[in-house]
Amino acid sequence: MTDPRTALVVRGGWDGHQPVEATNLFIPFLEENGFTVRIEESPAIYADAEYMATVDLIVQCNTMNTIERPQFEGLRAAIEAGTGMAGWHGGIADSYRNESDYLTLIGGQFGCHPGKHPDERTGEQSDNYVPYTVNMLPAAAEHPITRGISDFDLVTEQYWVLSDDYIDVLATTTQKVREWDPWNRPVTSPAIWTRQWGRGRIFVSTPGHRVEVLEDPNVRTIIERGMLWAAR
Repeated sequence: MTDPRTALVVRGGWDGHQPVEATNLFIPFLEENGFTVRIEESPAIYADAEYMATVDLIVQCNTMNTIERPQFEGLRAAIEAGTGMAGWHGGIADSYRNESDYLTLIGGQFGCHPGKHPDERTGEQSDNYVPYTVNMLPAAAEHPITRGISDFDLVTEQYWVLSDDYIDVLATTTQKVREWDPWNRPVTSPAIWTRQWGRGRIFVSTPGHRVEVLEDPNVRTIIERGMLWAAR
């Protein structure tokens, strides 16, 4: 019998992303796949080098928060040494705006999520829910995270992502040009990507605004596979 692997769930930040409910959705899956799971409500644990050396997978859902430099350095050192990191939506791609090196580590940063026509907005989160397609790239066909998954449609926040070319993109999404938008050609952003950093793997899915999106069969399958892929 093999020893269990360790998963660290770091959650918090903006409540609109349901960090507790969202991560609770995946904890049973991790346990069923042989992980012991530890939950932390802040990134402070990242500064504990002795503990971080034992972590096989970090699942982070921590939106619009801040990270102290020793905490970030602990996170980066763990990943470079082989700890995997996985997350979705703002919990990984809009986490620590105060730390530019974190943005470099992840490889893609939330820029905005263009919403409905101004006349249709009511001041609720749903102002930013739009219909869009997640387009799978050729590289996705045989990748263990996305194998067997075709293009699929969602109605939720569509992330416009600022990214670099060191990410390995599995799927994209394209912002259309609508009559009220200030841009004048379609803008394609990565929607699902991976990244190798040192000996560690990073997985990001931009779909995942709330639990109802995470429960979409395609989104849930991709995230579950992504966590397993990223783990040491």
